[in-house]
Amino acid sequence: MSMGILGRKLGMTQIYDENGVNVPVTVVEAGPCSVVDIRTSEKNGYSAVVLGFGEVNENRLTKPRKGVFEKRKVKPKRWLREFRLEDVSGLEIGQDITVGIFENGEIVDVIGKSKGKGYAGVMKRHNFAGGPASHGASKFHRQPGSAGASSSPSHIFKGKTMPGRMGNKRVTVKNLSIAGVDPENHLLLIKGAIPGPRNGLVMVRKRKGSPE
Repeated sequence: MSMGILGRKLGMTQIYDENGVNVPVTVVEAGPCSVVDIRTSEKNGYSAVVLGFGEVNENRLTKPRKGVFEKRKVKPKRWLREFRLEDVSGLEIGQDITVGIFENGEIVDVIGKSKGKGYAGVMKRHNFAGGPASHGASKFHRQPGSAGASSSPSHIFKGKTMPGRMGNKRVTVKNLSIAGVDPENHLLLIKGAIPGPRNGLVMVRKRKGSPE
């Protein structure tokens, strides 16, 4: 995994590029994030940095979580996320990570939790065509039909496309480009749509192989 930043999805808008082309962008309030902990290969078996983001009332923290911040003398944060890195040299606990690590035109991956849509049938969840609407069809218009598997093995195979909960899953959208960086207001403009609802937590990370 590459270096990145945590942020909140604020919503979508549009801007015009240097050629006057209308570009849809998602506005993300990214950082500043505090370095809460550093994992090293000698101590933990791998190298990573733990970033904290978002203000939180200390009264809402459990004692173990509060102790994490007190031990490192870092202001408590609402969210903690880990970014695995090949090299953690140059990073210090308490250091702030800002949108300045990104630049216009840079390619990034965005990770978030998709919008939860509740219990859904196969037509909405898996784009099934549904049954016939006429010609004698009765009570079969939106049903999934046969689920296969006869008397042997007498059960539904795991992974079968069935009705169930839709959304509310971790989603990664790759190869999105940075359309704008506003260091003063801690904003990133990312071309296109990203997963999650408004005010949802997202992780914006550099594409693997790009300079840190």
